[in-house]
Amino acid sequence: MSPPPGLRRQGENIVCCLHKSLYDLKQASRQWFSKFTEAVLAAGFFQSKIDYSLFIKRDGTSLTILLIHVNDILITGNNIESIKGLKQFLHTRFHIKDLDDMKFFLGIEIARSKKGIYISQRKYALEIIKDSEYLGAKPVEFAMEECRLSNTRELLKDPCIY
Repeated sequence: MSPPPGLRRQGENIVCCLHKSLYDLKQASRQWFSKFTEAVLAAGFFQSKIDYSLFIKRDGTSLTILLIHVNDILITGNNIESIKGLKQFLHTRFHIKDLDDMKFFLGIEIARSKKGIYISQRKYALEIIKDSEYLGAKPVEFAMEECRLSNTRELLKDPCIY
């Protein structure tokens, strides 16, 4: 960075001191995450020790979960009012853009219906197949059943095929 015109004096080397990090510098993302973490912790969340990008807030029966990846923030929970309050809080601190219901996140496609939530990595898998130039290849069947997440702990019908 060079000093503004008229600031340089003959024979002097002047250094500019940055009071906040600039975008695209090595430390900019760390500085931003540090500021974000400080704000979210002040809002009553606690940071997961297993995944530092995961923040959780429990307030009675209300549970709000916030997951951050680069510049995407995923917010979920069991209380709509808590989620709305969090969005408002984040907007006043950081100017966020709400994209409503999630459709894609980290290569995972999310679809909602009356039957439940369907997640798929079809698009991501097709991109991998396309990049490896196997898009026109003949498909082959293999042993894999559809997996449904539920509260019951049913064993696989035939675990040997896995």
